[in-house]
Amino acid sequence: MRMAHPQGRGVPAKSRAKRTGWTRLGTTALAAAAPAAVLIALALPAGAQAEPPAPSHDYGRGSAPAPGRDLGRDLGRDVLGADDGWAAEGAGTTGGAAADDAQVFTVRTRAQLAAALDGGSPVPKIIYVRGTIDANTDAQGRPLSCADYATDGYTTEKYLTAYDPRTWGGQKPSGPQEEARAASAARQAERVELAVGSNTTLVGLGRDAVLKGASLQVKDAANVIVRNLELRDAYDCFPVWQPNTGGLGDWKTAYDNIWLRGASHVWVDHVTLSDKGHPDAAEPTYFGRNYLRHDGLLDITNGSDLVTVSWSRFADHDKAMLIGNGDNVTTDRGKLRVTLHHNSFKGVVQRAPRVRFGQVHVYNNAYDVPGGADYRYSWGVSTESRIYAENNAFTTPGHIEAADLVKSWNGSALHQSGAEFNGYPVDLLAIHNSYNSGSERDLDPDVGWTPALHGRIDGAAKAAKDVARGAGAGRIG
Repeated sequence: MRMAHPQGRGVPAKSRAKRTGWTRLGTTALAAAAPAAVLIALALPAGAQAEPPAPSHDYGRGSAPAPGRDLGRDLGRDVLGADDGWAAEGAGTTGGAAADDAQVFTVRTRAQLAAALDGGSPVPKIIYVRGTIDANTDAQGRPLSCADYATDGYTTEKYLTAYDPRTWGGQKPSGPQEEARAASAARQAERVELAVGSNTTLVGLGRDAVLKGASLQVKDAANVIVRNLELRDAYDCFPVWQPNTGGLGDWKTAYDNIWLRGASHVWVDHVTLSDKGHPDAAEPTYFGRNYLRHDGLLDITNGSDLVTVSWSRFADHDKAMLIGNGDNVTTDRGKLRVTLHHNSFKGVVQRAPRVRFGQVHVYNNAYDVPGGADYRYSWGVSTESRIYAENNAFTTPGHIEAADLVKSWNGSALHQSGAEFNGYPVDLLAIHNSYNSGSERDLDPDVGWTPALHGRIDGAAKAAKDVARGAGAGRIG
């Protein structure tokens, strides 16, 4: 029996396409004031030497070019374009563009990143990520394994023995091993959960900026930009068994790569999100269920509002994006307004997205549906959702049917137009209503709203080509 972990040690192993007038790229804000006299010191890994900032606070070995020069301009001062989706509503989304020089940082380690984020403070700040930062590291930058987090006698083997359904039954886990699991999980959460506060821009430098094992938490924060970053493998060392989930029970994990909770005015652009390094498909089966290690790639819940997700890649994952976290969370009414455009969903099993309550504009996205038997659906139409979908392209293996792309749970409406299925135009609403075999009620085409904040909407075929060339981290043109 094995216990996988972020670093693979300590326990047994187991361009963006060019914009061509269809939308406006965020303009560059005015340059910040002259550098402050006093710099904020961040923790350095053992043996590292601080270099003079040029022009941001650049902590780590060696000097670096001015932030953003890798891609020809200072991305940290970019703001969202005036019409670029729901996040452009009202005052728009500017992130940390107004930060003064004392709040501009270049970070290379988890310790430096955590210090720059300042516990999620609302002070305007720009944080540039250079190279790969591993969240599962200690204050000195040394890798941490799942075994390093385990405490109070927790082991996978003891947990499985304690809560085997054949002896434990259908009760929720309780007692010493569940308490030890929870304590161990809390130790990992202290390292990998990173709070992103209001008025923050978090942006990768160059074409290879990576946050590994981290869960960015944008909670009750406003005016946030995350761009040009690869976020991979938000790996949960301590899944919890839920006996009554789905009838047979299931494993529940803790971390999304990015989680928006009560957040507003958020722009996520040119990010790549995946389980790279530890795919759940490679995990063992316990209690007859896959031992999942990852939750969502990007979840938007708890009354979050005014969000634009653009030119990003969601890859090789089960549940990619949840918008709205409960059928009974009626306080979400009037919120969860989200725009998804020019994103790639490749190898995603479900939730691309699944929506409750929100007014969600889904246009010019490209879906490359996985070939395995596990594929479930792409668009989830749930309670009071109002999805307005335009000109999206789907590429699927031969055994996937167009009727498989839309799934409804208590949903009542879906607007869709201009979709292509393996190069052929399709009416996904008509197909859904014709082939749901009575298991789902028919969806109405009137969702009660029409999107106003968006750029030019291209045909599905052209959009798919643009997405293939330009979506994801390191592809800002």
